[in-house]
Amino acid sequence: MARSLSAHTGAVSCVKFSNDGRLLASASLDRTVVVYPAASSSSFSPLATLSGHQEGISDLAWSSDSHYLCSASDDRSLRIWDVRNLAGASSDDRCVKILRGHTSFVFCANFNPQSNLIASGAFDCTVRIWDVKAGKCVRAIDAHDLPVTSVHFIKDGSIVVSTSHDGSCKIWDVASGKCLKVLIDDKTPAVSFAKFSPNGKFILVATLDDTLKLCNYSTGKFIKIYTGHVNRTYCITSTFSVTNDKYIVSGSEDNCVYIWDLQGKNVLQKLEGHTDTVISVSCHPTENKIASAGLQNDRTVRIWTQDPA
Repeated sequence: MARSLSAHTGAVSCVKFSNDGRLLASASLDRTVVVYPAASSSSFSPLATLSGHQEGISDLAWSSDSHYLCSASDDRSLRIWDVRNLAGASSDDRCVKILRGHTSFVFCANFNPQSNLIASGAFDCTVRIWDVKAGKCVRAIDAHDLPVTSVHFIKDGSIVVSTSHDGSCKIWDVASGKCLKVLIDDKTPAVSFAKFSPNGKFILVATLDDTLKLCNYSTGKFIKIYTGHVNRTYCITSTFSVTNDKYIVSGSEDNCVYIWDLQGKNVLQKLEGHTDTVISVSCHPTENKIASAGLQNDRTVRIWTQDPA
């Protein structure tokens, strides 16, 4: 383990490296976003604390060029922050848009690859598509019967996957808002997270029965299952690591970070150090480095030097 960062006073809900690898952002139930430098030589001392949300923040998303950061909050809004010049500017100056329209907690958000749109999911059971420049909702989809737990665009931005506590995982056409495919439609377990693989051919899906599955998007078939971690309660994020080889990385309710061999499905490493559920993980885009976030009894972001070999 490289280091532990203690910039938050509440549970850390999300941690994300920027797409260019220069920055790391963490969000918390303490209503703030903290931005750190993330280059290999950096001290990880906070560069800025972004405040303005009235309630806790559940998710963060970076624009493709790493110039903007979107935060999703229990105050029913999303905020877009300009993080290009962090020195000196106030939080008010850095917040360039506030997106309002959801009628309950906004739980998840993601930019499309072109970064002109944001998808968000909320406890109002809808998925909303927002025009970033206008700051307006261009499409509201009645997507699920229970809260939406994740949203993620495919690499060309044409479709978005959403998941829900209602036990479903669905694919939506961004242009029309139509449901193109239902990958899972069970009442239980709840589907807590999904994201497309970098090549867009697969979807990694988490369910609240201690299971991660890899789905072939075109056939709709589940081709790999990853187990060993604990996930029954929280919407824990998982991700792909492609810098050193191909791995699956996830947090866990046993306070550890798990790393699986993507092809072989076996647990390669269990990273111990957090003192509460690891709710969020992020892999650096070019370096063998993992960031992880701990809930209320931990409240830290940890940076791990990734070396599963």
